[in-house]
Amino acid sequence: QVQLVESGGGLVQAGGSLRLSCAASGRTFSSYGMGWFRQVPGKEREFVATISWSGERTYYADFVTGRFTISRDNVKNMVYLQMSSLKPEDTAVYHCAAARSGTDSRKAAYDYWGQGTQVTVSS
Repeated sequence: QVQLVESGGGLVQAGGSLRLSCAASGRTFSSYGMGWFRQVPGKEREFVATISWSGERTYYADFVTGRFTISRDNVKNMVYLQMSSLKPEDTAVYHCAAARSGTDSRKAAYDYWGQGTQVTVSS
């Protein structure tokens, strides 16, 4: 069992930066691939980034490549999403998720989800 709690969201101007954090409970955290997804009302939850259990492999959605960076700290049981050059279209609720199967861009691959943190980017 893994419980996930996101934090770090807020209101930021376009061009600004935010760092999202995801605190994970459970002694098996380091064996999970981790991902970040985002969702706006009325739309499907979409993939943002994923990182392997070791942190050696990362993958990003095309729309965030070069602007967002996913990282993890297996000692602290934390996953981070550093977001820069934010755009109004990045406004969404951001969720972290854990997958036993490792890195994956598909929602269905993830076993545990956090409640999410709101990110609002003003123009």
